[in-house]
Order: sequence, then C-alpha cells, then structure tokens
Amino acid sequence: QVQFVESGGGLVQPGGSLRLSCAASGYIFTPYVMGWYRQAPGKERELVASIPSSGITAYADSVKGRFTASRNNARNTVHLQMNSLKPEDTAVYYCNVDTRLHRNFPSAWGQGTQVTVSS
Repeated sequence: QVQFVESGGGLVQPGGSLRLSCAASGYIFTPYVMGWYRQAPGKERELVASIPSSGITAYADSVKGRFTASRNNARNTVHLQMNSLKPEDTAVYYCNVDTRLHRNFPSAWGQGTQVTVSS
C-alpha cells in the first residue's frame, strides 16, 4: 500500500538549519507531483512546497528563499532543506503527493516529523 515515511526533524535554534527526508513506496513515484506539508498546533495543514519531476518547484510565500525542496526519482525520495529557521516554522512536517493536483490519490498520511524552532 501507499506509504510515506518522514525523518530528519528535531529541535533547532532560530536561524538554524534542518534537512528533512521522505521515503515513498507503494505506487509509481515519478509521474506524481510531490508535496511537503506542515501542521502547527491548532492550525490546518498547509502545503509549503510542490515538487514536480520536471519543472519549477513552487513554495509558499512564508518559506520562499529559505526552504529548498528536491526529489530523487531513482530512490523514490523527497527532501526539504530548511535554512534560516524561525519559531513560526515549528510544526509537524509531512510529505505526500500534491493533493490539489491528484485528488483521487489514496489518502496515506505518514506520522510526520516534528520540527521545533526555539532558543
């Protein structure tokens, strides 16, 4: 079945960096636009990056210029390099397909990885 396993989160000071990874399995990876999402306490899950296999990656305004998303189609993985982290980046981070584009994709959210930005 479809599965996403996120890793790489942790506690970091403001201004620091983290690199998140996600391993996808159970479907043919390459044709799907992938997404990195985050959900902060008391808030809805939001899309922070949309990563096509070819073309330009799109970012939410709140992370533009600080986050860089990438994918490795040979390994069925996606990554999120997060620099200049701010306390408001604190959230659980998830990967999935871009559900705006792939509405019929089976729902299969992973456990996510916690990112906490605090001094």
